[in-house]
Amino acid sequence: MVTVGRLITAMVTPFDVHGHVDYTQAKRLASSLIDSGSDGLVISGTTGESPTLTKDEKIHLFREIKTELGDRGAVVAGTGNYSTAESIELTQEAEKEGADAVLLVVPYYNKPTQEGLYQHFKAIAESTNLPCILYNVPSRTITSLAWETTLRLSQIDNIIGVKEASGDFEQIARIIAGAPLGFHVWSGNDSDTFSIMTMGGYGVISVASHIVGLQIKSMMDLTVAGRTAEAAFEHLRLTPIFKGLFVVSNPIPIKYSLNQAGFDVGKPRLPLTEPDEKTAQQIQMMLSSYKIDLPISTKA
Repeated sequence: MVTVGRLITAMVTPFDVHGHVDYTQAKRLASSLIDSGSDGLVISGTTGESPTLTKDEKIHLFREIKTELGDRGAVVAGTGNYSTAESIELTQEAEKEGADAVLLVVPYYNKPTQEGLYQHFKAIAESTNLPCILYNVPSRTITSLAWETTLRLSQIDNIIGVKEASGDFEQIARIIAGAPLGFHVWSGNDSDTFSIMTMGGYGVISVASHIVGLQIKSMMDLTVAGRTAEAAFEHLRLTPIFKGLFVVSNPIPIKYSLNQAGFDVGKPRLPLTEPDEKTAQQIQMMLSSYKIDLPISTKA
């Protein structure tokens, strides 16, 4: 079994000039991300524009990326949504395609209770042999997965961790302190990674690692080694890019950044658009201050 590592990139989905998924470029990007520090990739997460991908496109991506990576890195399939039944169906399809784990976002729009959330995630976990990672991102889902519910879910054998993007450090600390051995907390915000790891968190599911992956990896390695002052210096140096990649809705800035760096991933799908001129200039200025770690692969 491929280990789901500390640094996971929430990979963008490349589109061609007609707006179709560019599977060839997706495979190139996946390999380049592993080469630039990522231990694995989330495929069809928020950054991958999952709301505008069809079920068939998602399944095709799971298959293509797993075939491309083999055992070089973990493929974490984004299979959760607001429907328990649909989440189970896609999770089982991801397992058939060889995914190494699944990422399950808190159901959005329908605002379930905490008991509903518990039953939702429990049902999905029981439907698969894959490791399951919970994803709490209340800025997008409105409903937040309470720390008490996360700890209840941590008792289920194949629920192995949570991607915490709540920004609630009291909640995150309670999860880290109360979870059983082997249940990991990944930061869901690049800007929170250093703080979460110093509290005992495991790693990050990152956006910025598309372009500064080796630098993030170095910061994390310093933290794990107990070289906190050096890690803090790197965290502070990287903070402007962590913030700058969210100047407008993700993944607009990171797709623009990749295109500017020379790695063609196309435009976002509507209702997302490319950044306006002012925002584009801000992103260009930010990029000029950093070394880009990603090996650039262009289309043949």
